[in-house]
Amino acid sequence: MSTTPTETRTGQHSLFGWSLAALLREWSARVDAAADDLPQGTRGYQLLTAVVHGNLPSQAALASTLGIDRTVMTYLLDAFEGCGLVERQLDPTDRRARRIVATDRGLEVLAAMDARVAAAEEELLAGLEPEQRALLRQLLERAATGTGPDHDPCRTVVEATTQQPGRAG
Repeated sequence: MSTTPTETRTGQHSLFGWSLAALLREWSARVDAAADDLPQGTRGYQLLTAVVHGNLPSQAALASTLGIDRTVMTYLLDAFEGCGLVERQLDPTDRRARRIVATDRGLEVLAAMDARVAAAEEELLAGLEPEQRALLRQLLERAATGTGPDHDPCRTVVEATTQQPGRAG
């Protein structure tokens, strides 16, 4: 039984949830593979993205935005600092606080990661025409906007791709 785009399935369950879960699972696996040389893989990619694009005032704000325990964030930043990807700088407005800033190497690594993630996404959606891929992205972003109290894309991805206790996966 064929349905037109405006019809809904009757007598069958909707494949909407399965489709979203399958795409997210495959996206996560591909991004994990692309980010395997970063500390913490996909979580590390989200961290570096937040450092570069998040304009977050402190290490605590970064931890809160990404939903990472502050103690874990300290170790993660230590690893990133040890790799030369970020540095902690004194905050000129508060000497007790440290700002997390990407190094030139961190910016280069993020640009390379962004290209690998984009390639993985294109491969994932290879069954669609380029215009369809663009439309799918636009529609998913529009549908996702306002779905919850947290509008931070990095935090949303971290939470969606992290196995939670008691959550099937």
